[in-house]
Amino acid sequence: MLHHISFGVSDIARSAAFYDAALAPLGFRRVWEDIRPGEDDQAVGYGLTDGNDKFAIKERAAADLAAGPGFHLAFAAPNRAAVDAFHAAALRTGGSDNGAPGLRPDYGPHYYAAFVIDPDGFRIEAVTNIAL
Repeated sequence: MLHHISFGVSDIARSAAFYDAALAPLGFRRVWEDIRPGEDDQAVGYGLTDGNDKFAIKERAAADLAAGPGFHLAFAAPNRAAVDAFHAAALRTGGSDNGAPGLRPDYGPHYYAAFVIDPDGFRIEAVTNIAL
């Protein structure tokens, strides 16, 4: 259904460092970037193949940042270890804990997820729904 999604961020370098670390355990990497210090419209795209982003961050003014508390974005993880690594990396690079890695039986018997809040207040999740 979705082609891609982007978040407005207040500091492209800080957010790129955060997402580089948090998304790497999930298999995602920078697939393009337009970072020119001091310039407008700086951005970084993440995905699996060069030039084909599924998620992007774009530097914006503070008024154009995080959606409200009812919004969150869930990234697919290949396994539980990747969910654990996502959570640890996110906390190491400026994220806040919003739910430690673990089973969420209310969502299904194999739903294993971790929740964090990024440096700009976006609520993100890594999830796998694979039985062991």
